[in-house]
Amino acid sequence: MSSNHQKKYSFSAISIKPKVATRFRKFSKEITHSHTDTLEAMMNFFDLNELSPNESLGANMKTLENSLKKRINALVAIIRDIEKNQTKPTNAMLELLFQENPKEEEAQEELFEFEQQELITENEELNHYRNRYEEVQQQFHSVKYDLEKIIDKTTYVKSSFGGGYLKLDLSKDEFENIKQKL
Repeated sequence: MSSNHQKKYSFSAISIKPKVATRFRKFSKEITHSHTDTLEAMMNFFDLNELSPNESLGANMKTLENSLKKRINALVAIIRDIEKNQTKPTNAMLELLFQENPKEEEAQEELFEFEQQELITENEELNHYRNRYEEVQQQFHSVKYDLEKIIDKTTYVKSSFGGGYLKLDLSKDEFENIKQKL
């Protein structure tokens, strides 16, 4: 029994039920060549993965794997759909836009003719802008007058239930008149 291959250990006895011992021996033969190494590998696995034999892992690994595969397949289908319905048509439209077609351009250029504009003198141009300025000034004064009228007819009313409000003392006809001007 003096073999160079075997390590020398000092052993300790543990009491285990016969059914569990038989089951452990079968399991140990599949994992390693000694019961000590098998037990140590199991404990290292639990410590390394921070698992407890008293806790449930939830769904088994096959169910989890199948669920992940289904989600990945769904994502792939979504990406393919986006590519088919959005990316490819958009790319095709952009390519059509950037394609040069010289025949169409020449035809369009020939059909389009500029109209000759009527020439005006400096005095006419100056009169036009002066008249337009006067119109805008009149509109401004009219709007300013209406705004001053609205402000004069507005009073602050203090409310007993919360914040106050502004009250506008205009007749319906006056209000409609101001609306029509706008």
